[in-house]
Order: sequence, then structure tokens, then C-alpha cells
Amino acid sequence: MAVTLSDAAFDRAVNEAIDQVPEQFLALLDNVVILVEDDPPEDDPDMLGVYDGVPLTERGDNYGFVAPDRIILYRNPLKDMCETTDELVDEIAVTVVHEIGHFFGIDDDELDEMGWG
Repeated sequence: MAVTLSDAAFDRAVNEAIDQVPEQFLALLDNVVILVEDDPPEDDPDMLGVYDGVPLTERGDNYGFVAPDRIILYRNPLKDMCETTDELVDEIAVTVVHEIGHFFGIDDDELDEMGWG
């Protein structure tokens, strides 16, 4: 059964998850915006989040004057997969770290090995 949580409370949980990321990593998130949308693309309805951008490991010396990279969390699939608010808050935190990991060039297999899959 999906968790019932207001949009405002969900957004607070996202902000709290971001606040838990160590400052030395947040300081490196250059030109990145973190967004929340209700639903993922129709072709992947179970997607919890996505990193859309150029990973730090692939940016050259002349990287600049580009639109911000985006980390998008998808509210409805996250709420649908969780049975309690505590479980949802934990899954939001995992998803935030997972997508930040992609910014740093870490792939899904490595994130899974680290426990952030």
C-alpha cells in the first residue's frame, strides 16, 4: 500500500536527505539542480530518480556555460513502493545519494555494491 504524504512533507524529506549528504560532496555539486516531479517517463514507470547531465568525471577543462545538470526524484513511484513514512524517508535518502553518485561518475553496479542501489 502506498504511503500517503503531502507534497510539502515529501519535499521536506527530500531537503532533509540533501542536508544529510556530507558538505564536502555537496560543495562539489557544481551547476546541479535537484527537482521533484510526480511521475517518471511513461517508458519507465517504476523509476525512482534520474541524473540528467554530464558526470564530473566526463567534464573537460572547458566545461561551462551549459544548462544545469538535473537530479529528479519521482514522488509517486517512491510513495508507491513504501508502506510506511519511515520507509519512504529512507528510500528518498537512498535515491538522493544514488543520483548524486551518478554525478560523480559512479555507475549502478558500483552504487549497488556500496549499498546505494
